[in-house]
Amino acid sequence: RPTTLRRTSQIIFFLLFLFLLLKTEFRGSLHAAETDIRIPYPVRLFFQIDPLVALTNVLSSRALYQGLLWSLVVLIPTLFLGRFFCGWICPLGSVHHFFGSLKSERKRGKRLVESNRYKRWQTTKYYLLIAGLAAALLGSGILGWLDPIALLVRSLALSLLPGTNYALSAVLHAMEHSRFAPLQATGGILHFALGGWLLTFKQLYFRQAIGLGLIFIFLVALNFRITRFWCRALCPLGALLGIVSRWSVLGLVKHTEHCKDCDRCLLHCQGGDDPIGGVPWRQAECHLCLNCVADCPEQGLHFKFFAAQESLGASLQRRKVLTGLVAGAAVVPLLRSTPGFAAQRNARLLRPPGALDEDYFLARCIRCGECMKVCPTNALHPALGEAGLEGLWTPVMVPRIGYCETSCVLCSEVCPTGAIWKITSKEKGWAAGGAQDAKPIHVGTAFFDRGRCLPWAMATECIVCEEWCPTSPKAIYLQPAEVVPADGIRKLVKQPLLDPARCVGCGACEYACPVQDQPAIYVTS
Repeated sequence: RPTTLRRTSQIIFFLLFLFLLLKTEFRGSLHAAETDIRIPYPVRLFFQIDPLVALTNVLSSRALYQGLLWSLVVLIPTLFLGRFFCGWICPLGSVHHFFGSLKSERKRGKRLVESNRYKRWQTTKYYLLIAGLAAALLGSGILGWLDPIALLVRSLALSLLPGTNYALSAVLHAMEHSRFAPLQATGGILHFALGGWLLTFKQLYFRQAIGLGLIFIFLVALNFRITRFWCRALCPLGALLGIVSRWSVLGLVKHTEHCKDCDRCLLHCQGGDDPIGGVPWRQAECHLCLNCVADCPEQGLHFKFFAAQESLGASLQRRKVLTGLVAGAAVVPLLRSTPGFAAQRNARLLRPPGALDEDYFLARCIRCGECMKVCPTNALHPALGEAGLEGLWTPVMVPRIGYCETSCVLCSEVCPTGAIWKITSKEKGWAAGGAQDAKPIHVGTAFFDRGRCLPWAMATECIVCEEWCPTSPKAIYLQPAEVVPADGIRKLVKQPLLDPARCVGCGACEYACPVQDQPAIYVTS
């Protein structure tokens, strides 16, 4: 049956997505690597076939980053087949499809049928797309907030997967330390089986993980009220494919002479595209799930190339289209010029090494979280206010949680849009002998708080920051000083100083500082 093929396709592509997402992690030793480290299977593949990412990238940066031309693999067939990507491939669409199918048909049959009719609010996604593309023309990638692939990667990688990893690790740890031998053996076997693909090499912690998880859970829970509400009302990629599918040559043929008005074709309709008789079929809303064809007891529906029956595209109102254009064009200057919303040179706005200048970075970054997922030291986190409202969920380095490893360039490798330019460890220039013919990339500069530094403020020996400084020669050096503590007995203490010309802002000193609450040394942009 066609619906069986569609379910098989959804399962295969979702498992492929999950496999690539789990593989977007480094599990080896950075120090033992002699050449640049590469991730063989990054989840970047799904971004490369995402037409919305490619179009946003073209409009915002006036260029198409490498690999994004693969989006034509989805865009061109849409011209002939319609929104097959939404119903057969999209992993977020498959998630919504699965949870939407869990609604009770017996108790809510009539309400379910009525809710699956076309509603005018389904045009909201088109206006969001228009506003987002207008913002992209002015150099902002904020449409990445709503891109379905970026949303799914961000939600799973920064919230649900770390939470799952923590819960599984706690359960397996309890089983392995149980006094009951069979339970202990089972825990060991499960740990071995899951350790290679599901359990992460290091437990990751991300700021805003709870908020990102709650947003995703809320969107999924809406399916129990309205089937695939996200896909019908909010998804800008679905809107883009809906516009393109308006000229699709594959159409739905309704044999109205066989129709007995049972409305079973609406029971499992995913797009709200009105496959029933007596009304035009909404071609731009159809996900090609084929449920209507399978559910019709009279075999009165089927898809056919060059179907001669009436169909409708996106029913947009000119006034709302203009409103979307104006809103998208106005939001960028407002975000960048309003105090409290603009970045305004935030001291803690530390971008990953290889990140473009801020304006170009905000134009290219789609807030997908892939760079944060792959960071081996957990140094990258979604921004909250450091980059202003426009920079929400873009990557920033938080040295107190993790530092930037000297030879690591994984974030630049997995970035799908070139917001973090692809660099080598030699170009990064932090490893020994890596930047003999060029200046190293600077992320920020470290500063001492002498009121909190143990050797400066408390006459207590401490050389941790100097030991952790990875540059050669070291940016942090020690200066012997004679001090008189409270007991009046003079002592010699090595006080740390910093050479800003050598500091690259890696954050290792701030990460390792033994002062627990506010570190005595910190990196600023």
